[in-house]
Amino acid sequence: MVLKPAAAGHGIWFKRTDIELGNALIPAIYDVVERTPLCTRLINDAGVSVSTVEHIMAALAGCGIHNALVEIDGPEVPIMDGSSIEFVHGIMAKGVRRQASPVLAYEVLKPVTASREGASASIAPADGLVIEFHIDFEDKAIGNQTKVLDMRNGSFARELCDSRTFCRRIDVETMRENGLALGGTLENAVVVQGSEVLTPGGFRHEDEAVRHKMLDALGDLYLAGGPILGHFTGDKSGHAMTNTLLRKLFETPGAVRPVLCTPEQAARLPGQGLVRSEIPQVA
Repeated sequence: MVLKPAAAGHGIWFKRTDIELGNALIPAIYDVVERTPLCTRLINDAGVSVSTVEHIMAALAGCGIHNALVEIDGPEVPIMDGSSIEFVHGIMAKGVRRQASPVLAYEVLKPVTASREGASASIAPADGLVIEFHIDFEDKAIGNQTKVLDMRNGSFARELCDSRTFCRRIDVETMRENGLALGGTLENAVVVQGSEVLTPGGFRHEDEAVRHKMLDALGDLYLAGGPILGHFTGDKSGHAMTNTLLRKLFETPGAVRPVLCTPEQAARLPGQGLVRSEIPQVA
């Protein structure tokens, strides 16, 4: 996978380099998401897809990258260590340049909620992006966790980007049956079984599981087509629920509007104020 800079107004696009050019481009936008239970998959009009985009999308959002072309030679974004940290380090090592044009963001004007089978996702007005998440798993290794984080001032890189995918052992089998996470090992996911953590070294944070759900939410919300100004709350929700929420947000009259960010608004976006030295180092 290669990440390339793009001009202002380009947005985020994926390009499958193993596909003929006319069908290779896939926009990173919520309304081309194909519903899958364990990851986010984008698919274009030609049926060409790219899966597991949420971690690179979170890295782009969290580093303040609003225009980029992601070239990839296969149907799934590399899982790396199961988090976004390697993407973040790669982006910051090359550097980020501020573009002259104002950033297009989406301001939430009234609350919207999506729910199903005991899980819910909602978004409400806020002057920046706040992500709040609650999880509750029977597996005692995870249990009940809640976290709230204002995403300004580089908080994604400091607090979320190194948090890895977690799953039960049975989930790994399900993903592989669906052709996903084919490169997955105990070194790029935190695998639990009941009260036991099977991954060597265990969790990086006591609440790494809920932090990773917040990472996923940031990546999935970035499929709005730009940064969102709003307070997102996830309660036992996942990729499909966040996508349902985005669709409902943009379908609800008066719920959201595009805004060209003022300097004050831009300063509150994820990635602004990010300091490279604050990014965690992991073995």
